[in-house]
Amino acid sequence: MKIKRVEHIAIAVHNMAESMAMLERTLGLELDYEETIGSTKLAMYPVGETSLELLQADDAASPVADWIAERGQSLFHLCFEVEDIDAALEELRAKGVKLLDETPKGGHGGSRIAFLDPASTGNILIELAEMPAGH
Repeated sequence: MKIKRVEHIAIAVHNMAESMAMLERTLGLELDYEETIGSTKLAMYPVGETSLELLQADDAASPVADWIAERGQSLFHLCFEVEDIDAALEELRAKGVKLLDETPKGGHGGSRIAFLDPASTGNILIELAEMPAGH
């Protein structure tokens, strides 16, 4: 499996508007884009070759809402960009890594994503993303 880069670092937030304002005002970051996937709003802020991803849940039953209820606003997951997510998942299965997503699903910016089970990654939620061509 070839990891190309840390694609983004996700932060679960209580209030998207306040968190966006803080990044813009305090750190001078510029918003790349916003989108909603399912019941989760996200905002992407590029920092070099990586982005900060803010996540806010609109559904109290979502994984982001559960995270915030248990841990408060905090780092949520690390996302690594891979060249071929299908091959990466096959390799990880062969190594005995538990997967939360057996097959890739649609993700941010048109990507294909899958999450690894934190039980196999030192209790760190890791996302793999295959970005669309030309991204």
